[in-house]
Amino acid sequence: MSNPETGENEEELLDSIEALEAAELAQEEADEQALAAEEAANGQAGVKAPPIDPVVAMKEENAELKDKVLRIMAEMENLRRRTDREKSEATLYAATNFARDLLPVADSLGMALSSMDEEAREKADDAVKNLMVGLDLTQREFLNALHKHNITKLEPLGEKFDPHFHQAMFEVPDPNAINGTVAQVVQAGYSIGDRVLRPAMVGVVKSDKK
Repeated sequence: MSNPETGENEEELLDSIEALEAAELAQEEADEQALAAEEAANGQAGVKAPPIDPVVAMKEENAELKDKVLRIMAEMENLRRRTDREKSEATLYAATNFARDLLPVADSLGMALSSMDEEAREKADDAVKNLMVGLDLTQREFLNALHKHNITKLEPLGEKFDPHFHQAMFEVPDPNAINGTVAQVVQAGYSIGDRVLRPAMVGVVKSDKK
C-alpha cells in the first residue's frame, strides 16, 4: 500500500522539474532573439554603399564645368559691353572741357549778329552788310562744327521749363501763356550727347493757365 505523502512529494517534484524546463526554454528563446537582433544590427552597420557609376559621375562633372563656363562667358560679355560703353562715353565727352571753353565765342558771335536788326541792316552800307553776312556764315560754320561732335545748341523758347537743361533767372507774368514755359532766353544753352554742357539762362512764365 502506497504512502499518500510520498505521492504528493513526487507530484511536487515533477511540477518543479517542468517549471524549470519551461524557464530554461524561455531563456533559450530570449537568447536566440537577442542574438538575431544583434546579428541584424551588425549586418546593417556593415552594409557598404553601392559603388558610384563612373558615367553618372562624369555627366555630373561635365554639367558643373558647363555651368562654370557659361557663367564666365556671361561675365566676359558684360565686361565687354561695359568697356565698349565706357570707351564710347570717353570718346563722346572727351571734348567737354574744350567745347565749354569755346562757348563764349559762340555767345560773342550771337551778340554781334543781334546788335543790328533787319531794318538797320537794310540801311547799312555794303561794308557793314558784308560784315554781317560774314558773321552769320561764321556762326553757322561754328555751330556745324560743334554739331559734328554731338554738341547741340539749346534754344528752348516756348518749351516747358526743364531744370536739367534750363536755369530760371526770373519769372515773367503772362496770363495768356502757359505756366512753366520758357518766355525768354537770356543766354543759349548747350548739350553734349545726353548731358548738359551749359544750361540755358531763361525767364519762365508765371500764370494760372495750365
